Formats: sequence, structure tokens, C-alpha cells
Amino acid sequence: MDNGQLQITDPDPVRAVREWFAHLGRLCAAVDYTIAKRLFAPDVVSFGTRAEIVHGIDRLEAEQWRGIWPNIADFLVDLSTVEAGGDHWLAWGVALWTSTGYDEAGRPFDRPGRATVVLERRDGAWVAIHSHFSLKPGTPPRTYGLKKA
Repeated sequence: MDNGQLQITDPDPVRAVREWFAHLGRLCAAVDYTIAKRLFAPDVVSFGTRAEIVHGIDRLEAEQWRGIWPNIADFLVDLSTVEAGGDHWLAWGVALWTSTGYDEAGRPFDRPGRATVVLERRDGAWVAIHSHFSLKPGTPPRTYGLKKA
């Protein structure tokens, strides 16, 4: 995959959702906001573990991603849990994910969650028009990042 041209064009909605989750998982783990934004529609509506409802990819990045991605480690979408469906124009998917969070003292803790995405085909490529990432109930809601020595 050429990250400069990241597009999901597989016509099968189930495969497209699986590919979307694989790409987003890798980009979140790499803290690559610029390339990750290419997986989303500019007018995405989303919410997550940190953000209330946000409209637009720039607000999603600012209010969700930037507060979480640099403060976690080991983010991984479990592709074996992906369930998806859709048609030629619209696809949906759900998946479980894991990560490592850090308490205020910098001690690691398991930070599992689940995600939902709705994709739409625009100009032949699938982009997220909605995403929702949430923590598994009982998981500490805040991660502070690994403390630097």
C-alpha cells in the first residue's frame, strides 16, 4: 500500500470494512493523523472515548485522536471479530480492539474497546461517514501516556 494514495476501492462492502479497520488500526498505532484522515469523509460525524459528537474530520482529529493516540500503546483491531455488511454504496462494521493505557503515575493498564463504522462509497473509494470508538465497560476512562524518564 502506498500511504500517499490510501484508498479502499474493493467493491465488496465486507472486505472494504475489514480493510478499513486494518488500515485505521495501523495508523492509530503509528499516530499518523495525516494518512488516517484519508480514511474518513471530510464531513464525518463521530464520537469516541473522549469526544462528544463532532462534525468534520478536523474536529475528530483535534477532539478525539490527539487526546488519545499519543497517550496509548499497542493499539490493535482484532480483525477476527469484524462483523460487516452493506451494499454497493453503504457499508457498516463492528470490531473489538485492544490497547495499553497509562494511569497518572505512568503505570500501564489494559484498555480494550469496541468500534462501529459506517462507510460510504464516494468517487469509487470507501470513506467513513460515521465512527464510534468506546471503551469496554469498567475500563479506566482516562489515559495519560507513558511517563518519560
